[in-house]
Amino acid sequence: MAYSSGPDLLVLHALRLKGFASADTVTAVSGLPPGVVDENLAALADDELVTHREGRVTGWALTAAGREHHRRLVQTEVDDTGMRAEVDAAYRRFLALNGELLALCTAWQVRERPGADPVPNDHHDRAHDGRVIARLDGVHDNVRPICGDLAAALARFGHYEPRLSGAHERVHRGELEWLTRPLIDSYHTVWFELHEDLLLTLGRQRSAEQEVTS
Repeated sequence: MAYSSGPDLLVLHALRLKGFASADTVTAVSGLPPGVVDENLAALADDELVTHREGRVTGWALTAAGREHHRRLVQTEVDDTGMRAEVDAAYRRFLALNGELLALCTAWQVRERPGADPVPNDHHDRAHDGRVIARLDGVHDNVRPICGDLAAALARFGHYEPRLSGAHERVHRGELEWLTRPLIDSYHTVWFELHEDLLLTLGRQRSAEQEVTS
Protein backbone atom coordinates (compact mmCIF):
# COMPACT_ATOMS: atom_id res chain seq x y z
CA MET A 1 0.00 0.00 0.00
CA ALA A 2 1.25 3.50 -0.84
CA TYR A 3 2.60 5.59 2.00
CA SER A 4 0.33 8.49 2.99
CA SER A 5 2.16 11.69 3.95
CA GLY A 6 1.19 13.61 7.06
CA PRO A 7 -0.99 16.71 6.69
CA ASP A 8 1.77 19.12 7.70
CA LEU A 9 4.04 17.83 4.93
CA LEU A 10 1.19 17.92 2.39
CA VAL A 11 0.40 21.55 3.21
CA LEU A 12 4.05 22.58 3.08
CA HIS A 13 4.53 20.60 -0.13
CA ALA A 14 1.58 22.28 -1.83
CA LEU A 15 2.99 25.71 -0.98
CA ARG A 16 6.47 24.70 -2.12
CA LEU A 17 5.12 23.59 -5.49
CA LYS A 18 2.86 26.60 -6.01
CA GLY A 19 5.13 29.24 -4.45
CA PHE A 20 2.17 31.36 -3.35
CA ALA A 21 -1.35 30.01 -2.97
CA SER A 22 -4.75 30.50 -1.41
CA ALA A 23 -6.05 28.03 1.15
CA ASP A 24 -8.42 26.72 -1.54
CA THR A 25 -5.47 25.96 -3.83
CA VAL A 26 -3.61 24.24 -1.00
CA THR A 27 -6.74 22.15 -0.40
CA ALA A 28 -6.94 21.18 -4.09
CA VAL A 29 -3.25 20.27 -4.39
CA SER A 30 -2.91 18.49 -1.03
CA GLY A 31 -6.18 16.56 -1.22
CA LEU A 32 -6.87 17.39 2.42
CA PRO A 33 -10.24 18.60 3.76
CA PRO A 34 -10.51 22.43 4.00
CA GLY A 35 -10.73 22.36 7.79
CA VAL A 36 -7.53 20.31 8.08
CA VAL A 37 -5.75 22.71 5.74
CA ASP A 38 -6.87 25.73 7.77
CA GLU A 39 -5.75 24.10 11.04
CA ASN A 40 -2.34 23.20 9.65
CA LEU A 41 -1.77 26.61 8.06
CA ALA A 42 -2.53 28.26 11.39
CA ALA A 43 -0.17 25.93 13.27
CA LEU A 44 2.59 26.34 10.69
CA ALA A 45 2.18 30.12 10.85
CA ASP A 46 2.57 29.99 14.64
CA ASP A 47 5.85 28.13 14.07
CA GLU A 48 6.89 30.80 11.51
CA LEU A 49 7.14 28.20 8.75
CA VAL A 50 4.49 29.86 6.57
CA THR A 51 3.29 33.43 6.22
CA HIS A 52 0.00 34.95 5.10
CA ARG A 53 0.09 37.95 2.79
CA GLU A 54 -2.71 40.46 2.43
CA GLY A 55 -3.18 42.84 -0.48
CA ARG A 56 -4.34 42.78 -4.07
CA VAL A 57 -3.61 39.05 -4.07
CA THR A 58 -4.05 37.26 -0.76
CA GLY A 59 -2.50 33.92 0.04
CA TRP A 60 0.09 31.79 1.80
CA ALA A 61 3.79 31.18 1.19
CA LEU A 62 6.67 29.38 2.87
CA THR A 63 9.18 31.32 4.90
CA ALA A 64 12.89 30.57 4.51
CA ALA A 65 12.62 28.36 7.60
CA GLY A 66 9.58 26.68 6.07
CA ARG A 67 11.44 25.86 2.86
CA GLU A 68 14.25 24.24 4.83
CA HIS A 69 11.82 22.36 7.08
CA HIS A 70 9.96 21.10 4.02
CA ARG A 71 13.22 19.95 2.41
CA ARG A 72 14.10 17.91 5.50
CA LEU A 73 10.62 16.38 5.76
CA VAL A 74 10.54 15.33 2.11
CA GLN A 75 14.02 13.83 2.21
CA THR A 76 13.28 11.98 5.45
CA GLU A 77 10.03 10.63 4.04
CA VAL A 78 11.45 9.18 0.82
CA ASP A 79 14.32 7.54 2.69
CA ASP A 80 12.39 6.28 5.73
CA THR A 81 9.72 4.72 3.52
CA GLY A 82 12.38 3.00 1.41
CA MET A 83 10.89 4.49 -1.75
CA ARG A 84 13.85 6.44 -3.11
CA ALA A 85 14.78 3.79 -5.67
CA GLU A 86 11.19 3.57 -6.95
CA VAL A 87 10.84 7.34 -7.24
CA ASP A 88 14.26 7.66 -8.90
CA ALA A 89 13.38 4.99 -11.48
CA ALA A 90 10.12 6.79 -12.29
CA TYR A 91 11.96 10.10 -12.52
CA ARG A 92 14.38 8.69 -15.09
CA ARG A 93 11.47 7.38 -17.19
CA PHE A 94 9.79 10.78 -16.89
CA LEU A 95 12.94 12.54 -18.10
CA ALA A 96 13.00 10.31 -21.18
CA LEU A 97 9.62 11.85 -22.14
CA ASN A 98 10.34 15.40 -21.06
CA GLY A 99 12.12 16.55 -24.21
CA GLU A 100 9.29 15.38 -26.45
CA LEU A 101 6.66 17.07 -24.29
CA LEU A 102 8.54 20.36 -24.39
CA ALA A 103 9.08 20.06 -28.17
CA LEU A 104 5.42 19.41 -28.92
CA CYS A 105 4.39 22.31 -26.68
CA THR A 106 6.68 24.55 -28.74
CA ALA A 107 5.14 23.21 -31.96
CA TRP A 108 1.71 23.97 -30.51
CA GLN A 109 2.64 27.58 -29.81
CA VAL A 110 4.73 28.54 -32.86
CA ARG A 111 5.09 27.46 -36.49
CA GLU A 112 8.52 27.03 -38.01
CA ARG A 113 8.99 28.47 -41.54
CA PRO A 114 11.87 27.52 -43.87
CA GLY A 115 14.19 30.50 -44.26
CA ALA A 116 12.06 32.75 -42.06
CA ASP A 117 11.42 33.47 -38.42
CA PRO A 118 8.86 31.34 -36.56
CA VAL A 119 5.36 32.77 -36.23
CA PRO A 120 2.67 32.16 -33.59
CA ASN A 121 0.48 29.17 -34.31
CA ASP A 122 -2.99 30.53 -35.08
CA HIS A 123 -4.44 26.98 -34.98
CA HIS A 124 -6.04 27.39 -38.42
CA ASP A 125 -4.04 24.45 -39.78
CA ARG A 126 -5.94 21.49 -38.37
CA ALA A 127 -3.52 18.99 -39.89
CA HIS A 128 -0.61 20.55 -38.02
CA ASP A 129 -2.51 20.67 -34.74
CA GLY A 130 -3.64 17.08 -35.28
CA ARG A 131 -0.03 15.95 -35.61
CA VAL A 132 0.88 17.75 -32.38
CA ILE A 133 -2.05 16.17 -30.55
CA ALA A 134 -1.01 12.75 -31.85
CA ARG A 135 2.42 13.36 -30.32
CA LEU A 136 0.72 14.36 -27.06
CA ASP A 137 -1.25 11.10 -27.14
CA GLY A 138 2.00 9.16 -27.29
CA VAL A 139 3.51 11.06 -24.37
CA HIS A 140 0.33 10.68 -22.34
CA ASP A 141 0.15 6.92 -22.93
CA ASN A 142 3.70 6.62 -21.62
CA VAL A 143 3.46 8.96 -18.63
CA ARG A 144 0.29 7.42 -17.17
CA PRO A 145 2.03 4.24 -15.92
CA ILE A 146 4.83 6.39 -14.50
CA CYS A 147 2.25 8.35 -12.51
CA GLY A 148 0.71 5.07 -11.39
CA ASP A 149 4.03 3.74 -10.13
CA LEU A 150 4.72 6.98 -8.27
CA ALA A 151 1.28 6.91 -6.64
CA ALA A 152 1.85 3.30 -5.62
CA ALA A 153 5.01 4.40 -3.80
CA LEU A 154 3.88 7.70 -2.25
CA ALA A 155 0.18 8.47 -2.21
CA ARG A 156 0.76 12.22 -2.62
CA PHE A 157 1.67 11.61 -6.28
CA GLY A 158 -1.81 10.24 -6.90
CA HIS A 159 -3.36 13.48 -8.18
CA TYR A 160 -1.10 13.88 -11.21
CA GLU A 161 -2.60 11.25 -13.51
CA PRO A 162 -6.20 12.53 -13.17
CA ARG A 163 -5.07 16.11 -13.76
CA LEU A 164 -2.98 15.21 -16.82
CA SER A 165 -5.80 13.06 -18.18
CA GLY A 166 -8.30 15.85 -17.59
CA ALA A 167 -6.19 18.35 -19.53
CA HIS A 168 -5.57 15.77 -22.27
CA GLU A 169 -9.31 15.17 -22.67
CA ARG A 170 -10.03 18.90 -22.88
CA VAL A 171 -7.45 19.36 -25.64
CA HIS A 172 -9.19 16.58 -27.56
CA ARG A 173 -12.50 18.39 -27.07
CA GLY A 174 -11.05 21.41 -28.85
CA GLU A 175 -10.24 23.51 -25.76
CA LEU A 176 -6.88 24.54 -27.16
CA GLU A 177 -5.69 26.48 -24.12
CA TRP A 178 -5.53 23.26 -22.07
CA LEU A 179 -2.25 22.17 -23.63
CA THR A 180 0.07 25.05 -22.74
CA ARG A 181 -1.72 27.96 -21.04
CA PRO A 182 -0.17 28.96 -17.68
CA LEU A 183 -2.23 29.69 -14.54
CA ILE A 184 -4.70 26.88 -15.29
CA ASP A 185 -4.25 23.12 -14.91
CA SER A 186 -3.12 22.79 -18.54
CA TYR A 187 -1.11 19.75 -19.56
CA HIS A 188 2.14 21.72 -19.46
CA THR A 189 1.30 23.28 -16.07
CA VAL A 190 0.68 19.90 -14.45
CA TRP A 191 3.70 18.35 -16.21
CA PHE A 192 5.95 21.14 -14.91
CA GLU A 193 4.58 20.65 -11.39
CA LEU A 194 5.18 16.88 -11.52
CA HIS A 195 8.73 17.53 -12.72
CA GLU A 196 9.33 19.92 -9.83
CA ASP A 197 7.81 17.43 -7.38
CA LEU A 198 10.20 14.71 -8.53
CA LEU A 199 13.18 17.04 -8.17
CA LEU A 200 12.13 18.11 -4.67
CA THR A 201 11.48 14.53 -3.58
CA LEU A 202 14.87 13.33 -4.78
CA GLY A 203 16.78 16.46 -3.77
CA ARG A 204 17.99 17.07 -7.31
CA GLN A 205 18.58 20.23 -9.35
CA ARG A 206 17.41 20.85 -12.92
CA SER A 207 20.93 21.98 -13.78
CA ALA A 208 22.23 18.46 -13.08
CA GLU A 209 19.69 16.60 -15.20
CA GLN A 210 22.05 16.23 -18.15
CA GLU A 211 24.09 13.90 -15.96
CA VAL A 212 21.01 11.73 -15.41
CA THR A 213 20.10 11.42 -19.09
CA SER A 214 23.64 11.09 -20.49
